[in-house]
Amino acid sequence: MQIPEYYNPVAREIAQALVDGFDRHYRLFRTVSQQAKPLFEAADWQGVQRLVRDRIQFYDERVHETVQRLKHQYHADLLDDEIWQQAKLYFIGLLTNHKQPELAETFFNSVFTRILHRDYFNNDFIFIRPAISTEYIESDPPSYRSYYPAQRGLRRVLRQIVADFGWQRPFASLARDLAQVIRAADEFCGQRWPQAEANLQIQLLSSAFYRNKSAYLFGKVINGGQVYPFAVPVLHDADGRLYLDTILLEPWRIGVLFSFSRAYFMADMEVPSGYVQFLRSMLPTKTKAELYTMLGLQKQGKNTFYRDFMQHLQHSGDQFTVAPGIRGLVMLVFTLPSYPYVFKLIKDVFGGPKEVDRTTVKAKYQLVKRHDRVGRMADTLEFSNVAFPKARFSDELLDELRRLATSSIEEGEDSIVIKHLYIERRMKPLNLYLMNCDEQEKERAVREYGDAIRDLAAANIFPGDMLFKNFGVTRYGRVIFYDYDEIEYMTDCRFRRIPPAPNPEMEMSGEVWYPVARGDVFPEEFGTFLLGDPLVRRVFLKYHRELLDVAFWQHKQQRIRDGFIEDFFPYPVELRFCHRYGGAARA
Repeated sequence: MQIPEYYNPVAREIAQALVDGFDRHYRLFRTVSQQAKPLFEAADWQGVQRLVRDRIQFYDERVHETVQRLKHQYHADLLDDEIWQQAKLYFIGLLTNHKQPELAETFFNSVFTRILHRDYFNNDFIFIRPAISTEYIESDPPSYRSYYPAQRGLRRVLRQIVADFGWQRPFASLARDLAQVIRAADEFCGQRWPQAEANLQIQLLSSAFYRNKSAYLFGKVINGGQVYPFAVPVLHDADGRLYLDTILLEPWRIGVLFSFSRAYFMADMEVPSGYVQFLRSMLPTKTKAELYTMLGLQKQGKNTFYRDFMQHLQHSGDQFTVAPGIRGLVMLVFTLPSYPYVFKLIKDVFGGPKEVDRTTVKAKYQLVKRHDRVGRMADTLEFSNVAFPKARFSDELLDELRRLATSSIEEGEDSIVIKHLYIERRMKPLNLYLMNCDEQEKERAVREYGDAIRDLAAANIFPGDMLFKNFGVTRYGRVIFYDYDEIEYMTDCRFRRIPPAPNPEMEMSGEVWYPVARGDVFPEEFGTFLLGDPLVRRVFLKYHRELLDVAFWQHKQQRIRDGFIEDFFPYPVELRFCHRYGGAARA
């Protein structure tokens, strides 16, 4: 791109400073992501979790550094419009051969919007649409590797695929694992593999994806015009040797690995758009926003999500309405029926006996973003100063916003600006689900509910308010927790037994006869406010009776304090090779 000679040199320097700030961010981001491999090999599971937590802060730190540099060196908040427009053009020119242009454009937006008022947030100053194509950006090493089994033989190729990931830790029995991979694939295809075409090949993303105690290999088989995606998790056995745990062949099961309720992956990506394009070819129902987010690039996920959302508004006509279900005491929740997300903002005044404030609520949501969500907590996209078309708001919703969240909105003639907003994937509230499902579905949901509480406890999370209205049911029937204003770390709670009443009259009075301090939890009480429905009570006691016993919670606490990290499988345990094909359990 040619920039006229008369352009202001300050604009050129600002553009370069923005590129430098982004490059520093992505260099650090990639360095941390590269550390996941040696930590996996060393079985340093706490180190893996620490990397994921720490990496989340990198983006905001680099944005802050760049903002301060521009203000200090160039008085950026006082510059006129022409210089900013020129800076954007120079910036585009600097991205011509960049490896992460879409991420750099988002970084530009983040810096700019922290310097100037949102009245400037238009296409003249920020990147409303991408300016640089991400197609065919070359990467070293390439984003994916290709293997041709017709030339070298399938087993030999599979062995080479594993070897190319370069793990130094030995496998317990790679021959056994590869035989089971082939057997599972044969069973999936019903022993009717299509005839090999001239283009038969296996493609795998060059970097393994690391999360929790697993490494994942993502790839696809291409044969003629057909594409067969697959994912293979790699784990440690009890002796510290590696093994292939299963192979996932159904696209929807592979998609669950990228669920909004899971922790972010770590992968070494020089060209992240290449990884996203490859994954979308495997999982066409996953949006770019979802994939960028799950790769740890949350800001790019937010930016892409917002673009998709604006596009949806242009092609829909329904109104935003108050979300169905019991109104929350802390959050005001609304939805757009045609869009699969809910929008949440913090009320000005909390109802009931809530002992939290706005700052505490924000901290709880940040805790969830930084914590391992183990498939049981919904991730959130956090936005500031989001403008909505006022005409699309129902009268009921406008009334609630004006009454309950006045400080969080700015109302104009044609728009409603929400100053601070959380956006989550929409789910069916569990309390509504239980009211409208049949007996078999109710039993499965109650069992899932108890499993969710168990998983959260194992991950050092106590939900606090365990009422059914604070849990949702996903499209796959999984129960997810999504109300975070009362969550606590398990290790910060005191799980106590209810002491005996001093006399029968006191026990019958309904009054508390024992002291209760902040952080005290009495599991014996859970049944009183959760298990009023006889069927729910029967199912819960059948599968989860121990959740009403203080010993369960104290045992979980001790394991956490001892540094033990549980295994969480984002696929049914029945699919694990050790269950399908027998033999000793491997982990």
